[in-house]
Amino acid sequence: MSFLISSEDLGIRLDEPGLRIVDGSWHLDGRDARADFEQAHIPGAVFFDLDAVSDRDSPLPHMMPAPQSFAASVGALGIGNDHRIVVYDTAGLFSAARVWWMLKTMGARQVQVLDGGLPRWLARGHPVQTGESEVVATGFEAADPGEAIASLDDVRDALAQGVQIVDARGAARFTGQAAEPRPGVRGGHMPGALNLPYGRLLNEDGTMKRGSALEQAFVDAGVDIDSSIVTTCGSGVTTAILTLGLAELGRASRLYDGSWSEWGAREDTPVETG
Repeated sequence: MSFLISSEDLGIRLDEPGLRIVDGSWHLDGRDARADFEQAHIPGAVFFDLDAVSDRDSPLPHMMPAPQSFAASVGALGIGNDHRIVVYDTAGLFSAARVWWMLKTMGARQVQVLDGGLPRWLARGHPVQTGESEVVATGFEAADPGEAIASLDDVRDALAQGVQIVDARGAARFTGQAAEPRPGVRGGHMPGALNLPYGRLLNEDGTMKRGSALEQAFVDAGVDIDSSIVTTCGSGVTTAILTLGLAELGRASRLYDGSWSEWGAREDTPVETG
């Protein structure tokens, strides 16, 4: 089964029992995603707050919370392990992949991303509603994320072993020509990392490329999809788009949760520019 679902397919299934729709919108510029949700969302959707469903004890942004905390937050949204979950965002395909990855990593058995997100849903003439959706809390049993999450030490080891590190940030940030949006974070990239801006995995309409076109995006960035890969980005959000793309190609990868917000802010981590 694909990890992506079209607006047409979701529209047909909108009233199916066991379906849970999740608005996983988040914006780097600080725009209020919850306010957007209250103004217009797919009928029955619940809002997943990336900053709230995170490790609140970490100084890093929206890090994966402990399994027990994650389970409580997701269960309160009425989401159980066996529900069919569809995640979308208001950008098209941006933060929804991060929420998909979190749910999948923590034990949800059937999670998909709405290809093209809310913009494509609206363009196809599908309905939206306002306000909050009615939620009936349920139980969610969170799993041990295991190898899916790469820590700082894991990335250090990966670099030493020649494992591919693939960075989803834009080229200007990767090379250090553009300043990082977070104060105290250096520009540049990890030595030997490859740059694959997440937008190269997307079509002009915001949907994800498929098949050979998707694979070619990785090949063009110098990535060997048959070898070990750790994905990274600015703060662990858009890196999940690379993870999603690899999953669509049947490839596993690890996601560096701290990403550049951690690596670039430290004094004991090597940085390259150019």
